Amino acid sequence: MKVRTRSSAIIGTLCLVASLALTTASADELSSPRQAAKVVLKEMATAQNPTAGAAGPGGTVWIAERAGKVRVLDDQGLGEPVLDISSETTNTGERGLLGIAFDKEFAHFYISFTNLQGTSTVDEFAMRDGRIQPDTRRTVLTQTQPYANHNGGDIAFGPDGYLYIAFGDGGSGGDPHGNGQNLDTLLGKLLRIDPSGAKPYAIPPDNPFVDDPNARDEIWAYGLRNPWRFSFDAGTGDLLIGDVGQNAWEEIDWAPASSKGGENYGWNQMEGNHPFRGGTEPANHVPPIHEYDRSGPGCSVTGGYVYRGEAIPDLKGQYVFSDYCDGTVRALRMENGEVTGVSDLGVDGGSVVSFVQGGKGELYVLDLGGSVSRIDPA
Repeated sequence: MKVRTRSSAIIGTLCLVASLALTTASADELSSPRQAAKVVLKEMATAQNPTAGAAGPGGTVWIAERAGKVRVLDDQGLGEPVLDISSETTNTGERGLLGIAFDKEFAHFYISFTNLQGTSTVDEFAMRDGRIQPDTRRTVLTQTQPYANHNGGDIAFGPDGYLYIAFGDGGSGGDPHGNGQNLDTLLGKLLRIDPSGAKPYAIPPDNPFVDDPNARDEIWAYGLRNPWRFSFDAGTGDLLIGDVGQNAWEEIDWAPASSKGGENYGWNQMEGNHPFRGGTEPANHVPPIHEYDRSGPGCSVTGGYVYRGEAIPDLKGQYVFSDYCDGTVRALRMENGEVTGVSDLGVDGGSVVSFVQGGKGELYVLDLGGSVSRIDPA
């Protein structure tokens, strides 16, 4: 998890993204005459260190708390825990309950957490009548973590029905083991698996490295440092990833829905568009669509979602994101995978650790300090 700090190399921090610098042009150049959407943050509930969320059955929103509890949000706030794995989770450093997801039919519920040994673990539960069935629990995938930071841990189902899992490079600082560019490890990667295809899981036959004996079949994309929140555009199917930088640049990566996978986002040879410590840009490097430096208050990107709700028409189609250290909620206007403008939405989400997309496309902001807020029209 994240601790508010300027140093991404200190174990126990969780550097993530959002401020005001851009990939190939200045903020002034990309600011279009179009006015930013007018929004407010409406606090819906207070949680104990909320870290992640997901749209649940029946229009509900499920919220994960870092220590290991999951609660359901309704008009009265957060209910009693529907799941509690607190006795199985360690939350020192950047660890804890880091991700939750449902499959498309809400037939299964998935959690991503670090166990008492610090191992990243993805477990599955069957659902019945909107309720978790504890006796159906099984472990889908595990990954040993060499350090307590850069665990990643976000999970989501893609439009293709497969489960995507994001892991950081393993931690410490500067990727000392070279995991980002090493295709023989799951660290520093975005994975794509089929949890319903076999036990514990099957490999989708069209994964990009299934025929490469020197690469792990689970890998969908690589060259990631600490992918802190990724999402699929509910309107287009495009993939967007907020990837935390080392100490100079924060980045947002993009892949079209038509991608066949295999993207190399550059770490640890590149930090954003810039060679890292004398690194050489890989020939297949996919540069970020947006980056910003740390000259301002931002230090750690928190990826969000493309807004597809109905409540804020002026925000529709824009990618909403923030920064854990800054807290300002911002939006990127995009066209064909290129950023055409960036907006400061004028609201501060606090220590923004995650966004949640409800079933109708409305967005919620999670402040690690406790607030669960919805982005509403002003």
